[in-house]
Amino acid sequence: MISRGKGLLAGSVLAVAAWFSQPALAQDISCGTDRTIDIAEMTWPSAAVLAHVHAAILEKGFGCKVEIVTGDTVPTASSMLSRGRPAVAPELWTSVIKSSWEEGLQNGKVVELGDAITDGTVEGWFIPRYVQEAHPELKSGPDVIARPDLFPDPEDPSKGRLYSCPPGWACELSTTALFKAFDMGGSWNLFSAGSGGALDASIARAFLRKEPILFYYWGPTAVLGKFDAVQLDLGEAKPDVYACNTDSDCSNPPAVTAYPSSPAVVGAARWIKDDAPTIAEYFSKVGLSNAQISELLVYGDENKADAAATALNFLKTKSDIWRNWVPSEVAEKVQASLD
Repeated sequence: MISRGKGLLAGSVLAVAAWFSQPALAQDISCGTDRTIDIAEMTWPSAAVLAHVHAAILEKGFGCKVEIVTGDTVPTASSMLSRGRPAVAPELWTSVIKSSWEEGLQNGKVVELGDAITDGTVEGWFIPRYVQEAHPELKSGPDVIARPDLFPDPEDPSKGRLYSCPPGWACELSTTALFKAFDMGGSWNLFSAGSGGALDASIARAFLRKEPILFYYWGPTAVLGKFDAVQLDLGEAKPDVYACNTDSDCSNPPAVTAYPSSPAVVGAARWIKDDAPTIAEYFSKVGLSNAQISELLVYGDENKADAAATALNFLKTKSDIWRNWVPSEVAEKVQASLD
């Protein structure tokens, strides 16, 4: 099983290397700029895969000079605002950089070319659907909180267990605050798996064994694409309360709020819209839903494939989606490079 996985990964890497080494075909539709379009490959899977998808289409379909660069929300936005580089951030969660980003939009330094995630990002508490089907009364946070016996802590069965975020993540603060706001300490334990990978493993183990589990998670992700999880109703999203819950210096006590959905946009330096309007128009059409992105990430998770290999699989298997983003001439050039 292990050797087969390694072979699969090696094959994917060779296929990706061979594909990217092909020369770009002669262009009928111009990129519109001779400048290199550098695309930020963020540190989380969905944004990383999207960077490679768009880089491939821009290079093979439009004939652009493209470079993929390492990125993350705050440093990428700061560099884009101050230097006009990178040119594009294909999945930028703007709630984290709200004030500086809005100022950059007003000053004309950056633009939003479209929605990266058409239905917004997802954060919340989840339970397996098979648990809800067995207990249809479990629809909200308070419903589940009232039944710790259904989600026993393996190390302390007298209490329920809520799987939280790994230490140091912003969601650790928000989940801990909600745990306190719901006054769960008497009958629940807040458990940290220690890392993102360990959290994923705990969730996967519970689902594969059909065991109950209450856990924090976010989307789009491979976990929510692979497992049928139900998001619990935590009430109204109150941005001010959430901001205080995630600010260690806030003096107000933790209060109940749902996790606000963060806008995830295609952010770009202003020059893209001015110098390459055809590419700006392309990015206005590339939005995907949470479900679509989670589905594409499942391939990478199950095949231990990197972002480039996962992007290549998307282009090969989801032409019904990406062909809608581009003119037919561009689609044929991308398809020819894949064949």
